[in-house]
Amino acid sequence: MRSVSVLAMGKLKEKFYLDAVREYEKRLSGYCRFSLTELPEHRLPDNPSQAQIDEGLRREAELILARIPKGAWFCVLTPEGEKLSSEALARTIDDVSLRKTSQLCFLLGSSFGIDPTVKARADLRLSFSDMTFPHHLARVMLLEQLYRAENILAGTRYHK
Repeated sequence: MRSVSVLAMGKLKEKFYLDAVREYEKRLSGYCRFSLTELPEHRLPDNPSQAQIDEGLRREAELILARIPKGAWFCVLTPEGEKLSSEALARTIDDVSLRKTSQLCFLLGSSFGIDPTVKARADLRLSFSDMTFPHHLARVMLLEQLYRAENILAGTRYHK
């Protein structure tokens, strides 16, 4: 069975996002060993300088790189990433699981982005859209797309 882990910078607080995440965690557990880990964002002042942002991202990178499962295929969600259809994401997950490793890890960075060293470690840089979404909504969107990918691979009617 495939293991899928999600690393997410920051903590969800809003009940409606928490409820949605719990629902998709429950659904995903029927298809894979799923885990979601929240990592603390580096605190920055209200109007941080670029140097402060860079330092915060560097510190977050240390946390992130230490939490990527050993031997895992690693995907970061980033605006400049590749845009895939749901079917293409499912094929990518299937291909990685069959040819490389059954351990997959996805990262949702902080509101200031992701340090270049983490992006360099990624096997895939993925983008949902050219539009901007709140990070908490992006978490729900990622879980839904992972669930959709599993359903596509299983041949269920969820994906129409």
